[in-house]
Amino acid sequence: MATSLGGTVALITGASSGIGAATARALAAQGAKVALAARRLERLERLASEIGREGHTTLAIQSDIRDQEQAVAAVERTVEELGRLDIVVNNAGQMLLGPIEDAPTEEWDRMIDLNLKGLIYTTHAAVPHLLAAAEDSERHCADVVNISSVAGRVARSGSGVYNLTKHGVGAFSESFRQEFGNRRVRSIVIEPGAVATELTDHLRDGIRDEVRARFVDIKTLDATDIADAIAYAVTRPWHVSLNEVLIRPTEQEG
Repeated sequence: MATSLGGTVALITGASSGIGAATARALAAQGAKVALAARRLERLERLASEIGREGHTTLAIQSDIRDQEQAVAAVERTVEELGRLDIVVNNAGQMLLGPIEDAPTEEWDRMIDLNLKGLIYTTHAAVPHLLAAAEDSERHCADVVNISSVAGRVARSGSGVYNLTKHGVGAFSESFRQEFGNRRVRSIVIEPGAVATELTDHLRDGIRDEVRARFVDIKTLDATDIADAIAYAVTRPWHVSLNEVLIRPTEQEG
């Protein structure tokens, strides 16, 4: 049976839309206070207001976690204003696909900076607070949830550097698990398949249409499907850790 998140605080990166926004709603519904971090402040404030009208406590933080100082500041502001930190959901990420040959390498830099460096900056800053939460909370644990992808399991042509970043998320998460599991800070990797979000909006012309065509004949996942899985994972009893959760649309082949 799920355990309430009352008395906990969650920080969610990339919270202005998609999986991040859905996760904020799901964790707030479980009783958590939620800090919403992203670059688009107007969207964050709108989401914070929506969640607040349902009687939940929120905090909107404009932050570009690719910059380590901003990632650290987002964590510290969460703790200062909401009192603690029990759950980090590293959701912010970009998927910029295309062949390696003749690729605009600034796209690679953007993915590495956000998908990897932003995630590890945020996690590193959060560790002391998560350890403290694991020691003093009624749940007897804390959580780091890293949003990876099917691309973190299977490498494909045209997805080289995106595959690199998501495989890296999995490797970092497993090492984190081994380092902090015995101190009751759980490591959870969520690996979505095709989800109806803004992720493909940032692809280059031609590549965008090609990627979307792969899934035109199937029912893709909704952001709420992933948020439900995250809420389930972080509400398990302290001795249960769902380290890796792969979620595909039923009809998705690869």
